This record gives sequence, C-alpha cells and structure tokens, in this order.
Amino acid sequence: PGLFPGLCPGWSPRAVPARGRKSRHDPPAKSKAGRVKLPPPVDPEELLVVLERYRQHRLVLSALRAEFRAEVLQRKREERLAAEGSVEELEEHRRLMAWNEEENARQQARREERLRKQEEEQKRRKLEIAEKQARKMEAFLEEKEKEVLQLQEEAKNFITPENLEARIEECLDNPRNYNFAIDKDGRIVKRTVLS
Repeated sequence: PGLFPGLCPGWSPRAVPARGRKSRHDPPAKSKAGRVKLPPPVDPEELLVVLERYRQHRLVLSALRAEFRAEVLQRKREERLAAEGSVEELEEHRRLMAWNEEENARQQARREERLRKQEEEQKRRKLEIAEKQARKMEAFLEEKEKEVLQLQEEAKNFITPENLEARIEECLDNPRNYNFAIDKDGRIVKRTVLS
C-alpha cells in the first residue's frame, strides 16, 4: 500500500474494515450493558473558588491586552506623525484633544445637572403621591367613622334581651299588614283585611 490504494489487491471500496469504531446502531458490549455513567463529583465550594479565580484571571488579561493595544496604537500614531514630520499636526492633535476634554467636562456637568433635576422631580412626585395617599386615607377614615356613628345610631333601635318584652307588646298592639298589591305607579291597589 502506498500512494495508490486502488493498485493494492486487497483494497475495495465495498470492503468493510474489520477494526475500527462501532456504528451508532451497534448495541453496547455485554460488559458495559448495565453501566451507568455518572459525572465526577464536584465540590461546590471549590467550584466557586475556581470560577472566581478564572474570572479574575480573564479580567486581568483583558485589561493587560487593552493596555498593550493602546500603547502599540499610540506608538504607531506617534511614529506616523514623526515620519510625516508634521509638528503642526501634532500640535493640532493636542489642541483638539484639549478641546475634547473641555467638551466632555461640559457635557458631564450638563448630565449631572439633568440627573439632579430628575432626582428632585422624582422626590417631588413621590411627595405628591404620599400626600394624595394620606388624603385618601383620611377620607376613608372619615367615611368609616361616619358608618360607625350611623351604626351606633341604628343600634339604639335594635332588639335586645332587655327591651324584648316591650317590643313584642308594641308589635302586638300595632299589627301591620304586608299583604297588598301595588300598581305600576307604586300605589296600593288592593289590601287584605287583618283578621
């Protein structure tokens, strides 16, 4: 067998190799039939420590890469400017960078002022909501107080064990007839006579 497998007498594209991996349809070996694969045990505390260390490692490496990248870019920029021999461009770059710093500081001041106004507005809104809720609670308490007073007034007419006999006597002395018919206008049309 060499570079030309077709010239080898034992080779054929239809021949299946005797050795090699099993196909996906082959059953598991008898010795492995009852085997349950369990993942290796992991200590949760150790896992937390390892994950935290990996995170810190990645943060340090990304910071170092960013620093080195910035240094390389700065060096290339300086070499390009030096190769062009343009002191005016370097000076203009410095002037523009100073203007950029001033603009950033001005925008930062505006942003802080806007955030301060938003906080004041939010505090004012919260205060208004609290006052409105307090007024609602006062109105609710007044309404409940009126209901309690009304119930106390109505309680004077309740039948109690002390006035039970008097109320029974009163009802017997003044019978009422609730057996009557009314028309569409609400007038009593027909009433039966009490016996």
